[in-house]
Amino acid sequence: MSGFYVHVPFCKKKCSYCDFHFSTRFEGYREEMIASIGQEIIERKGEYPSPLKSIYFGGGTPSLLTSKELSFLIKTIQENYIIDSSVEVTLEANPEDVSLENLLLWANIGFNRLSVGLQSFKGIDLKWMNRGHSAQEALSCIGLAKSAGFNDISVDLMYGLPGLKKEEWVTHLKTVINAGVSHVSAYCLTVEKGTLLSAEVKKGKRSIPEDDIIEEQYLLLVSFLKENGFDQYEVSNFAKKERYSKHNSSYWKGISYIGVGPSAHSFKEGYRRWNVSNNSLYIKAFKEKKLYHEEEFLSHEEKWNELFLTGLRTKWGVSKSQITSFGGLTKKERAVLNQYILDGKLEEGPTQIVLSDSGFLFADAIAKDFFRVS
Repeated sequence: MSGFYVHVPFCKKKCSYCDFHFSTRFEGYREEMIASIGQEIIERKGEYPSPLKSIYFGGGTPSLLTSKELSFLIKTIQENYIIDSSVEVTLEANPEDVSLENLLLWANIGFNRLSVGLQSFKGIDLKWMNRGHSAQEALSCIGLAKSAGFNDISVDLMYGLPGLKKEEWVTHLKTVINAGVSHVSAYCLTVEKGTLLSAEVKKGKRSIPEDDIIEEQYLLLVSFLKENGFDQYEVSNFAKKERYSKHNSSYWKGISYIGVGPSAHSFKEGYRRWNVSNNSLYIKAFKEKKLYHEEEFLSHEEKWNELFLTGLRTKWGVSKSQITSFGGLTKKERAVLNQYILDGKLEEGPTQIVLSDSGFLFADAIAKDFFRVS
């Protein structure tokens, strides 16, 4: 097994674009939630016997937790699971929580990697996003983290934002490069149903850029980071050599992981499970010893589809030996592959099928052309 994910469903504020599971009103049951997550950690020991190569605290906003709460959860994992000696232990943090005091506490607890949600360096963008940090905090937190001894730092950035100009996007990229981060996750703004952003777009209060502008910003992202020594190992993830996120990579490579906390997902070959996306029901389930998750066993076709959906998003592509284990490509699928090769979107090597640089723009659509329906 590679990964262990802890979902912390707490946030100070609700970002206008976010549809992840969290609550901004949690103080009344905060202690019960941490205890319940601890119970799940213990309950699930022995599910996957391999050493943990990554532990990731996400959310929500895990940097809201006190050092006592973080220590409790980390120690509970350490006491119940085999830990690889080179384990990657990541904490997602918002810039406003990144203080020298907190950084030293986090390092002492055992975190050796930070994932900082910058999103933008424009004050006006941070305001309409309803982010909790200022542009100045976004600028200063990386240097502060490095001074505290964190050398493995990832940042999140967003493109395709309303009004984001080409020159501004380049400035954002230059800023994180100059800050000396080792990893960048860059995501296009998406309008998710039920969010404040969705309501504003429907009312005409905010407009999303046209596809050609978004494509231009994505291509700028890829070329700029490549010129500065970053390897694109997944559609949205870029890293200095040998600094790929073990946590992120496990998702795309189909490596097993356990997810604990409300709404968290778990995976091992042919099997998925997901916890209830309701804080009260999650806590109640542990009190009353009731089921708090659902599960599914993937069909032969679903395993095939997932192989292409996840594999084609990465630099490693889809293994030809795995394709062979499914009986190989059908005549129709081979024709689809050949056409994409002619179009310059896919490349076929001795051991794998991978997207070309231009193909990354169409990763999901290309993968779906190989899907099998039962």
